[in-house]
Amino acid sequence: MKKVWLLFLSLLLALPGCERRPAPDEEAVVLVHGLGRSRASMAVLAQRLEWAGYGVVTVGYRSLRTAFPEQVATVRSVVERCCAESPRIHFVGHSLGGLVIRGYLAESPPEQLGRAVLLAPPSQGSLFVDWLEEIPAATEVLGPVGSELGTDSTDIPATLPPPDYEVGIIAGNRSIQPIGHLAIPGPDDGVVSVEQTRIEGVPVIVLPRSHAFIMSSRYTAQAVIRFLRTGEFGSITEWPW
Repeated sequence: MKKVWLLFLSLLLALPGCERRPAPDEEAVVLVHGLGRSRASMAVLAQRLEWAGYGVVTVGYRSLRTAFPEQVATVRSVVERCCAESPRIHFVGHSLGGLVIRGYLAESPPEQLGRAVLLAPPSQGSLFVDWLEEIPAATEVLGPVGSELGTDSTDIPATLPPPDYEVGIIAGNRSIQPIGHLAIPGPDDGVVSVEQTRIEGVPVIVLPRSHAFIMSSRYTAQAVIRFLRTGEFGSITEWPW
């Protein structure tokens, strides 16, 4: 009997949970991390959003081991269980997390959908991933979804429909790793070029931050909060670089 309870507990803990549920009068912000990262990578941004008065739910999912539809299903499950009473639900995703959010919102957006902000998303795929796919060992490291983030017409970015909701993009133009920077033409964050983050008709703001740490920047948090509140980033001249 003890073994049965231990098995039940382990299965329960394996489910994507709610570290906190937004109060019924709080607007919720659902955070989705990027490839090979965890909830912890979004912790700084989560804290700043909570200080701004939002109820934050951070989604954890197995970005390196599960297929894209399973990742989308994880976000759906968390939203349904954690945000059902929220008057408005916003979404913020880093890198692959932004694509997972787009996949979810294309299939079954919540009725109380607010706005979305995508941080360094490979909206048009990543030339760095194209380059890595030429290296067999690197393909194994990327996992089943990471290897589908390239620029081919069959890769995940090219299969997502254009968003029909309010969304903004924050791109980075600083690189802390030279290999990706050399493989990508034009301004880039080391993994995705500024141009590859773009979606036609979607506003973009470019920050001097790297792909790996753009979500932890206080300027990123300020831009996210401004967009969630107003639907605009404001003029680039307003930002104190």
